[in-house]
Amino acid sequence: MSLVVVGSMAFDAIETPFGKTDKILGGAATYISLASSYFVEPVKAISVVGNDFEQRDIAMLEDHGVDMEGVQVKKDEKSFFWSGRYHNDMNSRDTLVTELNVLGTFDPIVPDSYQDCSYLMLGNLSPDVQRLVVERLKNRPKLVVMDTMNFWMDVALDSLHDTLKLIDVLVINDEEARQLSGEYSLKKAAQKIMAMGPKYLVIKKGEHGALLFHQHEVFSAPGLPLEEVFDPTGAGDTFAGGFIGYLALTDDISFNNMKRAIIFGSALASFCVEKFGPEKLINLPQEEVDARIQQFVALSHFDLGVEA
Repeated sequence: MSLVVVGSMAFDAIETPFGKTDKILGGAATYISLASSYFVEPVKAISVVGNDFEQRDIAMLEDHGVDMEGVQVKKDEKSFFWSGRYHNDMNSRDTLVTELNVLGTFDPIVPDSYQDCSYLMLGNLSPDVQRLVVERLKNRPKLVVMDTMNFWMDVALDSLHDTLKLIDVLVINDEEARQLSGEYSLKKAAQKIMAMGPKYLVIKKGEHGALLFHQHEVFSAPGLPLEEVFDPTGAGDTFAGGFIGYLALTDDISFNNMKRAIIFGSALASFCVEKFGPEKLINLPQEEVDARIQQFVALSHFDLGVEA
């Protein structure tokens, strides 16, 4: 099924307790597209980059089945750049530099070849830009999934509420869920957020897994204990990419299948954090993905040992 991914393609400079990098490939659309490509091809990307975006990175994405027709190249401008430093617990970070560059005036173009979109993943961007993409599709996709963050809740809350009315699934972390809803209890937060428009809500909890809500149903997915976490940048986007990629592959948007999609998304995200940037997602062997998924299954499978 046709999958369209919207988001940034960018450069990051990252410092963690395990080391630091100069400018490396980053951006929500990059991570989402790479993760999705393990399930469906082509992944049709909508983004914008500057003249500094490396041709080798474009070639790598295309080799992974990412259709770049919807990626605008601004010849006389620079790509979005973010630099950050993670603390020892890897759950908190300080932003050192944010340069919007081409992203500051991004007007998304939906090519005619993308109009058959069945699955739409709106990566973290201005809610105005996210809404424009939905409105520029001639037919509503079968499923619209959206990511957002605290920043847009602070500076564009009304616009965010307008966009939430157009989507089916919202993917955010626990801190963002509490801010958006005004509730500390995640169960109460979920009910308030779903009343804003989304039929489903996924709440990411980092190393502690993820929660899926729909009406009064709840599913809790485990987090996989890892020996080392080098760089959590992009893990949430990788999760979202695996989630929607699996749904597009199976073409099943039932609650039960979304449970499976969360496990597949979690498995890919667990690879992402093991190296800096998207390095681990590039040319990841399928047998490693399959083995990691089985690890997730084993974490939550048990026999009560009670006879009827």
